[in-house]
Amino acid sequence: MLAIGERINGMFREIGRAIRRQDPEVIQRVALRQVEAGADVLDVNVGPTAEDPVAAMVWLVNTIREVTAAPLSIDSTKPEVLRAGLQAAGDRVMINSTTAVPERMAALFPLAAQYNCPIVGLTIDASGVPRDAAGRMEVALQLVAACLEYGVPTDRLYIDPVILPVNAAQHLPTEVFKAIGMCRTLCDPPPKTILGLSNVSQGTTQRSLLNRTCLVMALAHGLDAAIVDVTDEALMEAMIAAEVLLNRQVYCDDFVRAYRAAHAVQG
Repeated sequence: MLAIGERINGMFREIGRAIRRQDPEVIQRVALRQVEAGADVLDVNVGPTAEDPVAAMVWLVNTIREVTAAPLSIDSTKPEVLRAGLQAAGDRVMINSTTAVPERMAALFPLAAQYNCPIVGLTIDASGVPRDAAGRMEVALQLVAACLEYGVPTDRLYIDPVILPVNAAQHLPTEVFKAIGMCRTLCDPPPKTILGLSNVSQGTTQRSLLNRTCLVMALAHGLDAAIVDVTDEALMEAMIAAEVLLNRQVYCDDFVRAYRAAHAVQG
């Protein structure tokens, strides 16, 4: 599974403060900690507090690039901020994210084509988040159609079926799991699937337990990637164990250490 580290986000107090103060030490420490913990990609989001989000994104990307060449997921609601991040990051990037709102797709799918990079598509349209798996697939088809229209290979699209907090929408995780499996039938080659995993536990008291259980269940339904707290050791070990049980990784008696060693070589 592609593990995308979620911690470089201006919504976190420490990161927001570092962005405002242009403190590279904090950003670089968090970036390296995530890479060491097993992140394949680092999500990069300046958050809502930057006075000049374009300049903040360029500074943030350049600061990270000083210490790691890890792939970056450029994350913003503003197309101009995404473009600035993509330009600063160079190769090994992805776009996080677009919805199926036509204006949003028209702004972001051309960027994915221009930079030849993957793009995350949320199953959200002008009406919001669908109530069930079938509704999510209707929105996912709009995202696939945009790939075809703008020349983005469909296997570079990551469909996010949008999991919501379990304490507010307890019926939805099962619909999300169904949607993950259904995405494989949308087209050939099929899009990949991704979750913003930590959303499921927002506002709960057992966040790590809910996150890692949700991740294992989603993997069993075919999940390809997740935006996660890679520094949660129990979560990452549950992911590794699930990869072994799903026959995605070769078993050995010390499979956690072996996975981490192989990952470090690949990184």
